[in-house]
Amino acid sequence: MAGNARRIVEAAEVAHSQGAQLLLTPELALCGYAAEDLLLRPAFIDACDDALKSILASTAHLKGLHLVVGHPARRHGPGAGVVRERSVQSASLFNAASVMAEGAVLHTYAKRELPNYQVFDERRYFVPGDGHCVFSVTGPDRQPLRVGLLICEDAWYETPAADAKAAGAELLVVVNASPFHAGKGSEREDHMRTRALATGLPLVYAHLVGGQDEIVFEGRSFVLDAQGSLVGRAISFEETLFPVTLTRTPAAWQVEAPMDRPHSAEADLWHALVLGVRDYIGKNGFPGAIIGLSGGIDSALVLAIAVDALGKERVRTVMMPSPYTADISWIDARDMADRMGVRHDEVAIAPEFDAFKASLAPLFEGRAEDTTEENIQARIRGTMLMALSNKFGSIVLTTGNKSEMATGYCTLYGDMAGGFAVIKDVVKTMVFRLARWRNAHDPYGTGSNPIPERIITRPPSAELRPDQTDQDSLPEYEVLDAIIERYMENDRSPAEIVADGYDPADVDKVVRLIRINEYKRRQAPVGIRVTHRSFGKDWRYPITSRYRA
Repeated sequence: MAGNARRIVEAAEVAHSQGAQLLLTPELALCGYAAEDLLLRPAFIDACDDALKSILASTAHLKGLHLVVGHPARRHGPGAGVVRERSVQSASLFNAASVMAEGAVLHTYAKRELPNYQVFDERRYFVPGDGHCVFSVTGPDRQPLRVGLLICEDAWYETPAADAKAAGAELLVVVNASPFHAGKGSEREDHMRTRALATGLPLVYAHLVGGQDEIVFEGRSFVLDAQGSLVGRAISFEETLFPVTLTRTPAAWQVEAPMDRPHSAEADLWHALVLGVRDYIGKNGFPGAIIGLSGGIDSALVLAIAVDALGKERVRTVMMPSPYTADISWIDARDMADRMGVRHDEVAIAPEFDAFKASLAPLFEGRAEDTTEENIQARIRGTMLMALSNKFGSIVLTTGNKSEMATGYCTLYGDMAGGFAVIKDVVKTMVFRLARWRNAHDPYGTGSNPIPERIITRPPSAELRPDQTDQDSLPEYEVLDAIIERYMENDRSPAEIVADGYDPADVDKVVRLIRINEYKRRQAPVGIRVTHRSFGKDWRYPITSRYRA
């Protein structure tokens, strides 16, 4: 809280020195988004109030600057601020933004439209506002400019913006905390274009940037003119001050702002994953990361992301071969670690594996080896990685992808053991695309072409039994990922997926695997959300259920 307040004050001082009359901060910038059940604690709201007062005091000398700060605000009236039950009926807070200038709060606006879908849970904590907020700032021609303030979801509906225009707004400003997922940036711009066209007003969209647990905010603030044309866009995935200039002309307001270059889908995903790792590890105080490097593509991708996020000095890899590990896996893992410049250790697990089998032999008498022995190998590796984490303090980054999480092609307390699941929301086909993209680009200057070509081209395998490949147990990844997308992300029924041309046996198998492996996913570490529906806050299915469609 104090850190957020300090950064807001620092930004206000810089903006004022550059001649700005208005500075926008993102939705709930004071406490962060989402603060979740901290919002139910009166002491937390007290701290927010104190931090807001500190901003007021620290910016009072900035003459002529209006500052918009997002924060939770108590609802006035008897019992305000006291949350007796964790229910929407007892919510006593507004998701608010205050307009302040020269040490005084001029207006406080309460968000009207509270989202309660995907990762959003605002009705648990907030009550909706019912008013509008239009305030005046001095324009560049020294004439007043009437500004209509909206908060995030408000701008996805017609009425709040229309009310602001009816109250005299000449410009719409929208402060936001809208989590990233693939394609979301264009979706936001399209919706705001509709809003600008409907009101005939230019629109400034100020957006949060950074990682918070499983969600990432990519920044990418932007400006539209009154015709809905994109005038400027801030750099994505970087915290920055985004300057916008408005000039009054006889016909309309002329709007100018910098324009960031377009990004490919793979570039956006890469930057989101890097930001998610950097902020999770940095904000939670871990000194670095440990990765079990197998010689396969998933761990290779996670290593490249981690080095881009943290630097090679803070990343350590461990290769733990079993009796079934191919020689090329050793070679490729060493090559990958060498290209990335990280510390790399090799610890054979054959002695531990033999010891486990010997101890269990009397109990397993008369039974053939099966997935039990495969899972023992994965659990030995998990134990070793967690031991290193305990000893040195670094967090274990797990390497499982969304295709594996969906189907349960992962081992509890084995390859699922760790603290942060970097590619938990990345399907296998996208894993290959990202590997290709990273080999063609070096966005953080940590080394070009980091992933050996053979890691990308060889058939994926867990290497837990002789001659094993992933496709022994699963449909081809192009088919698997398409079914996962339709069933898990888009709520299509099995019958609808079959009607799309997929084999009924494949559909039945994948849907069954998704259903029966919910108990595993509940025990998986949190991971970065990059699609519109991830296995996290987006996915809340019961473990115990007999529903079969």
